[in-house]
Amino acid sequence: PAPARRSLLRRCEPVDLVLGQVLCEADAAPTHAYFPVHSFISLLTRIDEHPSLEVGMVGREGMFGAALVLGVPMSPLQALVQGSGPGWRLPADSLQQELAASPALQHTLLRYVYVVMAQMASSAACLRFHLIGPRLARWLLMSADRAHAARFQVTHAFLASMLGVRRVGVTEAAGELQRQGLIAYHRGSVTVLDRAGLEQAACPCYARQHLAYQALLR
Repeated sequence: PAPARRSLLRRCEPVDLVLGQVLCEADAAPTHAYFPVHSFISLLTRIDEHPSLEVGMVGREGMFGAALVLGVPMSPLQALVQGSGPGWRLPADSLQQELAASPALQHTLLRYVYVVMAQMASSAACLRFHLIGPRLARWLLMSADRAHAARFQVTHAFLASMLGVRRVGVTEAAGELQRQGLIAYHRGSVTVLDRAGLEQAACPCYARQHLAYQALLR
């Protein structure tokens, strides 16, 4: 509702999110909630000394701060800016006050928390059962959606870390997508050339997550 929206925006401040910026470490208390506008955030987990693994992604369709919405003063995940751009930032205590004052905001954000849970569950199964190529196609589609552009910056090393595979595996999978004419990759820049074809190449997780969002938040 308009009054709740105005109240929320009055408390927010605009921020420029920078590629590689850590917004919150795992097992730390988030000081702010973040609402990306033309930026996006990776949600990462890490076990022992293994590299971090991406289990979720946040763009303008959502927000970082699910733990705050649930009233938990600690995030289990690291929040890393994956795509630079503007966003809104809201202090944690201000978010709690807005949630208490607006049942409509609380309802919307709790539904979004469910979408995040579904995304993480799907990601876990995807990592276990799907091949690198379809997983890479899914990841590129999710990134393009949140970048609001067919072209965005990413390196093979970063992709390998996000997908939990060796760099050579990403190189081979990306090369195959290029040979099919679905993407172009050059010096850390990916361009989606054939979105429909990339959707066909992606594992079913992409469509499933998209439908979950549409059903609950649109």
